[in-house]
Amino acid sequence: MSPELVSILVLVVVFVIATTRSVNMGALAFAAAFGVGTLVADLDADGIFAGFPGDLFVVLVGVTYLFAIARANGTTDWLVHAAVRLVRGRVALIPWVMFALTGALTAIGAVSPAAVAIVAPIALSFATRYAISPLLMGTMVVHGAQAGGFSPISIYGSIVNGIVEREGLPGSEVTLFLASLIANLLIAGVLFALFGGRKLWARGSVPTDGATGEGDAGFGDGETPGPGTDATSGTATGTGPVTSGATPATPATPTAPAAPASPTAVAVRPGREAGDTGGPGGTGGTEGIIRLTPARIATLTALVALVVAVLGFDLDAGLTAVTLAVVLSTAWPDDSRRAVGEIAWSTVLLICGVLTYVGVLEEMGTITWAGEGVGGIGVPLLAAVLLCYIGAVVSAFASSVGIMGALIPLAVPFLAQGEIGAVGMVAALAVSATVVDVSPFSTNGALVLAAAPDVDRERFFRQLMVYGGIVVAAVPALAWLVLVVPGLG
Repeated sequence: MSPELVSILVLVVVFVIATTRSVNMGALAFAAAFGVGTLVADLDADGIFAGFPGDLFVVLVGVTYLFAIARANGTTDWLVHAAVRLVRGRVALIPWVMFALTGALTAIGAVSPAAVAIVAPIALSFATRYAISPLLMGTMVVHGAQAGGFSPISIYGSIVNGIVEREGLPGSEVTLFLASLIANLLIAGVLFALFGGRKLWARGSVPTDGATGEGDAGFGDGETPGPGTDATSGTATGTGPVTSGATPATPATPTAPAAPASPTAVAVRPGREAGDTGGPGGTGGTEGIIRLTPARIATLTALVALVVAVLGFDLDAGLTAVTLAVVLSTAWPDDSRRAVGEIAWSTVLLICGVLTYVGVLEEMGTITWAGEGVGGIGVPLLAAVLLCYIGAVVSAFASSVGIMGALIPLAVPFLAQGEIGAVGMVAALAVSATVVDVSPFSTNGALVLAAAPDVDRERFFRQLMVYGGIVVAAVPALAWLVLVVPGLG
């Protein structure tokens, strides 16, 4: 049995054990990287750790740290309320706002993970408050990032168009951009319809001026905070998420007369002042309006600085986020005390472990071996669809741009024969290798998983993994059918 085949079988075993025994897949992958790297690939520790995603580690830690501070001091509550006001209270439009925002960021030059890192925590905080499916909101953010990801001035678009030019293949920047945009827009529409979009439309608008009880409207029909619930967040204080269909909260003093205009009692989080609801969950008069405190203004400034640093100055998102979080922690230590504990450490272990093992596969040539095997097939259409599937499967765990950089050159021999249209093939590879970034093992999927507050992370991880598997199974075939088959010479 060849070393490459052994390494693939070990990866399958890792998946099976992690699924059936509830062992952290990242820890298993580290062990597998050590075993395969040492016994099969003859790598030393340096060779094994060469695949450790240090940049992704810092991004995951830094961004979740910064947004944990933003949640603690109520900044995300302010942003959520601003989003509601932006769409005049139509909760159903918020997923599309997030889709468009991440798409715009990547289209003007943001790296896809940087755009997702900026938008996902805000989007998922809103999803928690208004009982929107986190799967819907998270995938809308990721697909939005990919929708704009291949514009002629984007990072992905520039790289792929450069590869096409270097290989001497005919290309079309507009076709590449539109293929990704349309594919992700269609997928987003299907997701919206399947994961609660119609119910969101049925809810109508929620009040945005703080004059009426926004808390009840925000949770939809039959959805109200349960006993012990912090009305500012829609979550039980110190516990889990809002439960759909829960009975109204029991008043703390049942004998007290209910004053219609008085605000609902809320638990004041660190960084909040008495009477500050902290979000749209508040009710009554002016106290339903979120105030901008110095800590929140500084946090908003930090978030804007993160965007400017990443997009304008090409600084690393993770290092920038850590630096900004440290500055905020120093200025307001009470607000930030719990933030380090809220970093998604289990997610960091999972993602870094799996990607370290993928790095071992790349180091020992398994990825190249699989690609060359497919490229040598004598039937161009079959080779084309297999390359699309390889791009999708590998990209679900590794760098999308990296796999495109490997697969496009592998496709050159049969593209040169003129039987397959190069423009359609490149577009199909681009769509197949990026649309699967919803996988929790990809950078974007990992950021969504880490950013989701007040969710069962294991359940959310499984949802993302199942959805990612469906995308891997279906999209490459559809991209091949729509973009490659019509260009058959």
